[in-house]
Amino acid sequence: MIPDERPSRDAARAFVVVDWGTSSFRGWLISADGRVMAESRGGEGMLHCLDSGFAPVLGDHVARLGAEAEVPVLICGMAGARQGWAEAPYLGTPTRLDSLHEGAIRVDAPGDIRILPGIAQALPERPDVMRGEETQLLGATEPGFTGLVCIPGTHSKWIRIEAGHIVEFSTYMTGELFSVISRHSILAHAIDGSEPQAADGRPFREGLSTALAAPTALTASLFRLRASQLLGFEQRADGAARLSGLLIGAEIADAVHRHGPMQSLWLIATGALGRLYEAALTGQGLDVTTVDAEQASRRGLCKAAARIWRARH
Repeated sequence: MIPDERPSRDAARAFVVVDWGTSSFRGWLISADGRVMAESRGGEGMLHCLDSGFAPVLGDHVARLGAEAEVPVLICGMAGARQGWAEAPYLGTPTRLDSLHEGAIRVDAPGDIRILPGIAQALPERPDVMRGEETQLLGATEPGFTGLVCIPGTHSKWIRIEAGHIVEFSTYMTGELFSVISRHSILAHAIDGSEPQAADGRPFREGLSTALAAPTALTASLFRLRASQLLGFEQRADGAARLSGLLIGAEIADAVHRHGPMQSLWLIATGALGRLYEAALTGQGLDVTTVDAEQASRRGLCKAAARIWRARH
């Protein structure tokens, strides 16, 4: 999807936008009038660049995009973390989504390379941070948006937005817990990684309903997953789906507790994980608006870039 806000037509050059994660790189060459002209992606995320360096990776992808060597570049994500290329300090809540670009920092490198900031919830009782998701929020919502947004992932986010401001959010380590539990706990014997996780299957639905009904019993429910297979009540092929249901259910239960009864929300997601969350949320009677996560990142980057380089001309 092409961004709604486009750089002014008198901009001298195209620009590049980059979503730089912990383990992935996604970059796009954007024309002066907002068209996606090329894309380049790879596995050179932040962890890779800690050894190889960030500038060589960016230079390689810029060349693949067919862009000028010193094309303006705007980056979001973990390249701006403390251990990244250059730390882009967090903006505190409440933060206006349409002012993210004002917190972008310049990288000490040839050309005009900038990194967008993350968002921090600096509350002693509920400290939280995000880096990258704020750009997806900018891309997925319109000015003045009010509502609740869920962004599933390794660290899932639930964000309350009021009149275009991020006012509060919560992070759940759901995706990371699934990975750790399924690989490094006793449940590694109960998970068949080759089996797809069916959003409409009985194991997922039962795991979801179990966690929603008794979220504080999650650790007991996890052990029962293993016991049910040992006693012949369930097959190993059902393990991944049931584990997903249990963890996602516990996340949703806490989000409902924190944010109160909800009728609708926006879901920024893609692929199999997006389908799991969509099934879980609609199954609770919620009106869900789903936005593709990658498109949201690109749109948000383009919106911010438009404001940065429009101001320059």
